[in-house]
Amino acid sequence: MGKRFSEHSIPLEFLKDLAVIEEMIIEVAKWHFRQDHPDRKCSPRGFTDGISLNLARINSGSAIADIVLVTEDQVLFPSENQIYFEKARNSIIKAIGAAERSESVHSYLPENLLGYFDRFGRSLKDEEAIEFCTPDLNETSKLNKNSRRRLILASSQVQELTEEVTIRGIIPEADQGKKTFQIMTRDGSKLVAPMEPQHRDTVLEAFNGFENGLHVLLHGIGKFNRLDKLQSIESVEHIGILDPNDIAARIEELNELRDGWFNGFGFALNKEGLVWLLNKFDTYYPEELLLPYLYPTSEGKVQAEWTIANIEISLEIDIENHQGEWQGLEMTQLDECFKELNLNNEEDWQWVTAKIRGLLQVGEGEASHEQ
Repeated sequence: MGKRFSEHSIPLEFLKDLAVIEEMIIEVAKWHFRQDHPDRKCSPRGFTDGISLNLARINSGSAIADIVLVTEDQVLFPSENQIYFEKARNSIIKAIGAAERSESVHSYLPENLLGYFDRFGRSLKDEEAIEFCTPDLNETSKLNKNSRRRLILASSQVQELTEEVTIRGIIPEADQGKKTFQIMTRDGSKLVAPMEPQHRDTVLEAFNGFENGLHVLLHGIGKFNRLDKLQSIESVEHIGILDPNDIAARIEELNELRDGWFNGFGFALNKEGLVWLLNKFDTYYPEELLLPYLYPTSEGKVQAEWTIANIEISLEIDIENHQGEWQGLEMTQLDECFKELNLNNEEDWQWVTAKIRGLLQVGEGEASHEQ
């Protein structure tokens, strides 16, 4: 459930989590067997033979994946081991439901098996959930970020948990011998991350640009302690150099301003308004266009500025009322363009981006003519 699943499809990054389900069900099935046979220290040989979990189809709706328990020989009466696999499935669904209701999960799963949830569901976003149901539809449970965290922390054996993270920062240290590097965030926190061969050139470029404030954007898996504090980076999936005017990085800086930031004057910027502004740029401003530099104004607004050839452009944005004032000035002829915008409207954002794109084309044409 969520925007990424609304097109009747499942993101590829999520499919890797599904493989954990099979491993988990096998171990829970073995645990159920040992509960029924306390004299046995392990499950019998061939316990998993002929049984597998298959992704049968993805149905319409918010990406409903049918995961089927398959036996090698479909017989009228299920074998004993198949019954334990069905018990395992039901136990997992009941434990997820208990966590969803903030109830105890220990009557459904033992502590040592709860750690599997650390590898499953960590790609979930805040608004997303995975819905599980039994074949008879008598029980339905939802795994989201909160219930997943409750399941993991229900085990006293777990001291750390992992989640996907996106971090913007600079790289003050790179150790090629240990194949690690540090990424430092705006609050001064330094996180150690592995330096894989495919990321080495980017890491070293950012390290060499440290003094100039060269920022990177890192996507990966982070390790958190039980108090939800990020401790380190377990793995890096992608790292790239950020544009100096990266909107998200600049908004992080603007978010730190406090009242009186400008020589005792100047209002702190509205946090909800900054989130709104970032969302609008992400939604409506094409990645290939020249990014503006964002300035705070003493009245608590944000001013976006572009310089294209001999044209100075400013867009003053009221982040609380979502209004904008566009002003363009052609420096040689002093021609001025002014327009009021409603920045909740897609059409007004399209006007802005069309204007920027057109000015860039004019600027490129003038440069070519001069050459």
